Amino acid sequence: MADTVIQVENLSKVYRLGTIGTGSLRQDLQRWWTTAFLGKEDPFFKLDSNGEQSIENQKQALWALQNLSFDVKQGEVLGIIGSNGSGKSTLLKIISRIVKPTKGHVRGRGKVSSLLEVGTGFHQELSGRENIYISGYVLGMNKEEIRRKFDAIVAFSGIEKFIDTPVKRYSSGMYVRLAFAVAAHLEPDILIVDEVLAVGDAEFQKKCLGKMQEVSQTEGRTILFVSHSMQAVQSLCNKALWLDKGKMKEIGEVSRVVNKYISGVQKFQLSQEWANPEEAPGNDRIRFKQVELRPVLNNANDPVDIRVPLLVKLALWNMADEVNLSINLVLFSYSGECIFDLPSENIKCSKGLVEGEVTIPGNFLNDGSYYISLYVVKDTSVPLFTFEECLSFDLEDFRGDIQWFGKWWGAVRPKFPFRLEQPDLILQADS
Repeated sequence: MADTVIQVENLSKVYRLGTIGTGSLRQDLQRWWTTAFLGKEDPFFKLDSNGEQSIENQKQALWALQNLSFDVKQGEVLGIIGSNGSGKSTLLKIISRIVKPTKGHVRGRGKVSSLLEVGTGFHQELSGRENIYISGYVLGMNKEEIRRKFDAIVAFSGIEKFIDTPVKRYSSGMYVRLAFAVAAHLEPDILIVDEVLAVGDAEFQKKCLGKMQEVSQTEGRTILFVSHSMQAVQSLCNKALWLDKGKMKEIGEVSRVVNKYISGVQKFQLSQEWANPEEAPGNDRIRFKQVELRPVLNNANDPVDIRVPLLVKLALWNMADEVNLSINLVLFSYSGECIFDLPSENIKCSKGLVEGEVTIPGNFLNDGSYYISLYVVKDTSVPLFTFEECLSFDLEDFRGDIQWFGKWWGAVRPKFPFRLEQPDLILQADS
């Protein structure tokens, strides 16, 4: 169609593992002639008609991408998501013409600029001013275009006072600011961006996101955007592509794909249950029957983020008569920090089953990975049994309208009422 600017058809990329070359000079020359000069497939590393490796090649091959097909329309912002090693950067390099695919085709229309590494073309001994020109040339701008945009680039970077200082004296934040400022003022039809929001402070991240929104919404340019920040992807993109081990897992409307991705990688709703006391964790005084963490979700496919209440349920067999029992639920981060220690009420129990539950409210914990340990106590002071790391879970971030994607400080993120107001000003005329 006329508005399709990128068309990917049956795209695959195989990397050969191990030693480089065939082990024979004659075969290496034959390979070079066949692939580089004649443009044919590698005679010593062939794929069959289905795109699979032959049996002798299977141990030598790593599929970075497998049979990807999709289109990108003009003005679309496509977010590419997936875990490390899923093929995101490989896909961008093929579309950028940096890497040649093993199989399939990429067809594009318009000028393409790639921001795969912030700071491309910078020379440590030269000043920021000189590096703007050098980096601009590397990224495809001519001298007149750089001169015309120079003031805007410097203003965007926010380092006007240091523009004539060698960049080797810049802090990492200043370096990144200047590098992205140059790339942000390119005027391509297609902009390819890989993880630029993974670095920089809050102000820098906000500028990056705002600039990309500007070029996509007001100038109608197409953007391919890779990020591990799902908030950034949802804020910037209108479409998402989920890659998993080189294969296309899902493509479509950004919220739907992101929610499926988060739900697929999170370790939530973990539970343990034992049918009889002999096999259950515990001792001769108590045995656990069940522990469960249940996110309170409106829909099963919703992500488990900081807004979601978490219901913790437990059941244990009490082996003694007339004993005062209480249980402490202790929540830890995976860095080893104790977030809170929550004791239950103390109750007198007979022999038999004891059940309990508690809800950790939404809008209380910060995003991150956590685990729960349960401490069973007699008479509020005598430890009976400790069930270490019996439950674990991840909480995804959620920022809403907040356009900042750095790590939020603190172990907790409570949502307390916090009111701002501006009183009406009463202007009195001079008497």
